[in-house]
Formats: sequence, C-alpha cells, structure tokens
Amino acid sequence: MRRLILLVPLVLFVAGTLFFYQTLRERQASEIRQSSIELPSPLIGKPLPAFELEDVKDAQRRITAADLKGPALVNVWATWCVACRVEHPVLNRLAEQGVVIYGINYKDDNASAQRWLRDLHDPYQINVSDPQGRLGLDLGVYGAPETFLIDADGIIRYKFIGVIDDRVWERELEPRYKALLEGGT
Repeated sequence: MRRLILLVPLVLFVAGTLFFYQTLRERQASEIRQSSIELPSPLIGKPLPAFELEDVKDAQRRITAADLKGPALVNVWATWCVACRVEHPVLNRLAEQGVVIYGINYKDDNASAQRWLRDLHDPYQINVSDPQGRLGLDLGVYGAPETFLIDADGIIRYKFIGVIDDRVWERELEPRYKALLEGGT
C-alpha cells in the first residue's frame, strides 16, 4: 500500500508531462498553419530579378530568370526549414495536378537538397540553388517558405509568406493562378 502511495505522484507527473507535450505539439502545428504574414512586396508588378545560378540537381546547368516561364509558383524552400517540410506534400500534390512550380533552394547545400528531393519527391520543374541567399535577398525574402506567383512574362503578381496548405491554395493562390492561366494579371 505504501508503494502505491509513492507511485501516485509519479503517475500524475508522467500524465501531466504527456498532456503538456501533446498540447504544445498541437499549438506548434497550428502556428505553422497560421503563420502566413501579409507584408507588401515592392516587387509586385516587376520582373523576377536577374540571376544566373546552378541547378540543384545538375551543377553544370546554369539557370536564369528567363528559364522560369509562368504562370507558375516560385517557391523558396530549404532543408533546414521545418515549415517547408509541412508544405512539401501539398506542393507535390499540386505538381501532380499540373501546377507549374519552380524552386529556389535558399541558403542550403546541394547534397542536402538532393537527398530531400529524392526522399520526399520533387515537385519542382526547375530548382535553383541559392546557397549564399543572394537571389533571396534580391526577392526580399524574409525566410522560408515564401512563394511568388509569376505571370507568362515573368512578372511577379503575388507574394505569399508562410506554409502553403490546402486552405491557402484554395483561397489565396489558386484563384490568382487560374486567372493568370486565363490571361489575366
């Protein structure tokens, strides 16, 4: 009986710890989903900045802004970005549906990026390696993930900061993307 009385505080402590951990995990997941930020971009209505960088999969291939043909999403991502991992399955699903997505691997190394794409699948038609973050700086990137919507002329029409989930796609990006496909701005 005495041992049972000694175990009660331990059981209560373990149960409280598990409850606290689960609550914290749910809150973090909710914050990632709701982490979109509405910040104006001075690049809206302007072309993608000029650049010439390596392809993530083929360092011999040089990519320029002219290679990124729209309408398309230009997604800034990194393997060190937890929110990018949350977003990645949605990007894969969108790519399977025919949405054109280009990647900018931001402040990352190619070996990690190649492993990520091999293990988690590659939704990107072209994937630019930006290890120094220069292109990200020119785009006004605050961090990853960020996504730009470009039109057929490579003009930036919209910028979204945060995780693209199904809700964000349906409410924020899909209507704009479809409008661009139909020739709108």
